[in-house]
Amino acid sequence: MIQPGLAPEDVAPLIEIVRATGFFRAEEVAIAHELMEHHLAQGPARSGYHFERVRDPEGHLAGFACYGPIPGTDGSFDLYWLAVHPGMQGRGLGRLLVETVVAETAHMRGRCLYAETSSQPLYAPTQTFYVHNGFHEIARLPDFYRPGDDKIVYTRNLGQGVPPTGGG
Repeated sequence: MIQPGLAPEDVAPLIEIVRATGFFRAEEVAIAHELMEHHLAQGPARSGYHFERVRDPEGHLAGFACYGPIPGTDGSFDLYWLAVHPGMQGRGLGRLLVETVVAETAHMRGRCLYAETSSQPLYAPTQTFYVHNGFHEIARLPDFYRPGDDKIVYTRNLGQGVPPTGGG
């Protein structure tokens, strides 16, 4: 069900999944598209953007994760994107994507994986998802996205060295 990388024909269906979630503004959708194009043009090593795709039982794309090493760090990775089609949510595909990303980043000598989300009520399921998948909140940046919309930063220790510390 999980496939590494990205093919050109995957871009349009994956962007449609991002839109269909209802969580992302137009400029955020454009960023997802840009990361996909960088990955396709330069490959994961040069672009720094790695992708994992998940398909439903009929073979249709159902979601993806985009992650990569954080420049200037030793073993820290960002989970840039995680999106599952609304009709396929609640079936363990998000958890499968996270576990695949964790395994891949650990294989690349990753120590910790970071994820971020909004504090808005719409994102409460996302916040719960991260906690239920081994992440813990380490920072909250007030009014980061806009007034009243904090950025919440989560991390998951990958078992390579000392876990990060922080608030939360």
